[in-house]
Parts: sequence; C-alpha cells; structure tokens
Amino acid sequence: MATSSGRVNWDGVYAVIMAGGSGTRFWPASRNDRPKQLLHLVGESSMLQATVHRLSGLVAADRMLVMTNARLVEAVARQLPQLARSAIIGEPCKRDTAPCIGLAAGWAAHRQPHATLVVMPSDHVIQDVSALTRAIELAVAMVEEQPGRLVTFGIRPSYPAESFGYIERGEPLSLPARENGAMSAYRVRCFHEKPPAERAREYLATGNYLWNSGIFVWKAKTIWDYLQQFEPSMAEQLAKIVARLDADDPADSALALAEFFPEIVGRSIDHAVMERATDVAVIEAPFDWDDVGSWQAIARLRGADELGNTVTGSHLGLATEGSIIDTHGDHLVVTVGVQNLIVVHTPDATLVADKNQEESIRQVVKLLEEKGWTHYL
Repeated sequence: MATSSGRVNWDGVYAVIMAGGSGTRFWPASRNDRPKQLLHLVGESSMLQATVHRLSGLVAADRMLVMTNARLVEAVARQLPQLARSAIIGEPCKRDTAPCIGLAAGWAAHRQPHATLVVMPSDHVIQDVSALTRAIELAVAMVEEQPGRLVTFGIRPSYPAESFGYIERGEPLSLPARENGAMSAYRVRCFHEKPPAERAREYLATGNYLWNSGIFVWKAKTIWDYLQQFEPSMAEQLAKIVARLDADDPADSALALAEFFPEIVGRSIDHAVMERATDVAVIEAPFDWDDVGSWQAIARLRGADELGNTVTGSHLGLATEGSIIDTHGDHLVVTVGVQNLIVVHTPDATLVADKNQEESIRQVVKLLEEKGWTHYL
C-alpha cells in the first residue's frame, strides 16, 4: 500500500491505538463500561471511531491494533467492525502506557520484524487530517532513515497549561530530502512533568517548549529493545504474552494476559523509555490538537451561543450565561439565573458543578467508590 503522496511504502507500518482510559473527568456521561473514547463528544462518531478513521488513509485495517481493557473489548468490537477481533487486545488490569506499547510492539514485530509503529491515543481531536498525514509521513521517513530513532509530536502551546507534560526542544534536525510542508523537527533536550502555573508561564514565554501530545512513531524492534534494556522485568512478562497472542485458540491469549500482565509493574512510556533513550526527536505538529480532557474542552470544540452557553439536547435557559449543558433523550434541563455551570444529565445521575471547580469531578468518582456506589460508575 502506498501513501497518498506515493513516497513511502506503508506495507510495514502498523497503527497502535491506545483506548484503555477511563475519562473520569467526564462523569456522569463517562462510565467504566462507556469511557470517554467510546462517547460521541465531538461530531457524529465516537472519539475512538474518529481516531481509526483519520488513520485509515495511511494504514490498512489489517495492520491496526487497538489496546484497551478487558471489559471494553466487546464495546470496541461493536464500534469497529472493520477490525478483526484478534486486533483488539484487552488488558486485564491497568498498567500504564509502557506495557501497553510494549505488547503492541511485540505483536507487530511478530508479524513483520521491521515494522514501524504509529502510536496514538484514542481520545484526541485532530480535525486537519491532511496535516496529520503529512506529519506522520515525515516521522516515518525519519525513522526509516535512522531506525534507532524515536519520534514524537509536540504541540505549540497557546496558553500556560498546567495539565500537559512539556517537551523541551534542542537543536534543529536535518529532515529527509522530501517535501514536508515546511515542518520542523528537533532533538529532544528534556521531558518535563505537568508544571505549576508559574513554570508553565515561563515555558510559554521562552518559546522553546512544546506540549507533549503522546503520539509516537518508531520501529517496533527499537521500542522493544529499549524496554528490554531499561525495563527487563516488564519485557520478560510481555514476551510470555506475545508468544501466545498468535495462538489459534483466542482463549489461550486471554489466559496469557490474565496470568502474566498483572505481574508487570506499570510505568508510562515517557518514564520507561523516552526520558532515557539517546535518539529522540520531536516534530512540531502542523495540525490542530486537543486532548479533550474536560467538559470545558467540549465547549471549545462545539462552540458557544451569544451568551457563552454550550448546549447539547433540550435546554431552556433564563438569565443563563457561560454554562455547559449536556442532556439527551426527551429530558429537558431548565436553568434560571445561573452562570458558569456544568450540568450533565444521564438516566441515573445528574451533575451540577461550578465550571471553575471541574477538576473536583475526579474527587466525586473517588467518593462514589468509597461509598460503594459502584453502580453509578
């Protein structure tokens, strides 16, 4: 399969879509069995479906892998009927992104030793698909040119965000001799954790820091080798699972996951590999990007009316400003004399929150767990 530009052979490129998150900040719309990535938060498709669609012009369905958790496998399969069931892997417990990516790398390398992986979360919004395509083409070309290289994408900050990790860029890199739409790539100097407000303002002022998008391109063997080097215990358990993922009996694959995956000590791919690897590059993304981390992100993406309200469903508002209203079916939400609220109605739970205290929604989820009210989760 050739790319739309015809410059790169994509037969060895696999897409890995990470779809195991819980999206607790979107409670009560988001639940354990219906997390953020399966919701229709923006547009007509779920976020997972939109992610697969934007990659489908580059990677064929038989080279896509969705990594999710075991309880979501059936729901993911229903949303993605174009994928084989064997291409949907359900982790039995949460172990962060390094084991997830390592397992996917082993899966792909078993099929094609020189496979290149495009790794992407399932809960981002990227509307300029053509710009994303060009950026991925460049990243694949950079990895083909230097197979030991790890490539990530950084987003030019538009405000001093405290909720994103940051990438400090180093010297510019020479790009492969191909049309790239004036994109820029840099050696990564350092990765930085989510900063406090003052430091985030400093990062924005210097112009030398990018938001960490969590999107990667690399050779499957390269990331596997790094995990063996830096996380040998994790790699050992993953190897036991990979050896049984391609068995004719799908039940055996599930048994291998259940037996060995819980033995892994979870780590993020940034901590496990990216911060320790020697050849890491960042492409300054030419595409729009939003990680849709909160209800206020939905307001940004859906837009607002003349009073600053973002409404989904039946709503009657009097003297209502700057609020986010989300309701479905025939249920009418009426608001009178309120400002800056989040109101989310579902059949069994309703949230009314100050928009400026949105982060506390996670605490609500924890309290529900502590009370044993798990039927609301």
